[in-house]
Amino acid sequence: MGVYLVTWNLNRENANHDVTRAAFIERLEEYDYVHDEDLESVYFVSTPLSAGQVSTDLHTKLDTHDKVIVAQVMEGTYCGWMPQPLWDWIEERL
Repeated sequence: MGVYLVTWNLNRENANHDVTRAAFIERLEEYDYVHDEDLESVYFVSTPLSAGQVSTDLHTKLDTHDKVIVAQVMEGTYCGWMPQPLWDWIEERL
């Protein structure tokens, strides 16, 4: 299993922005995930898929001008200021 940081920026000028965002979040939340409300466009997901497979899967819910990054989190390679339950979730899955 891998843990990935997923972050995105959806094109707000798209007439279907709210629909696209809802579909993207719905798909993202089908993974085992954790999310801090203070970081609106950042989720951590855990899956046996590769970063490329997760990106390809999520891309099916995006429009042409939307952006997404999926980066693997590995033990000893991350640092930040987040609530302890989020760190616990990550560490349990690494």
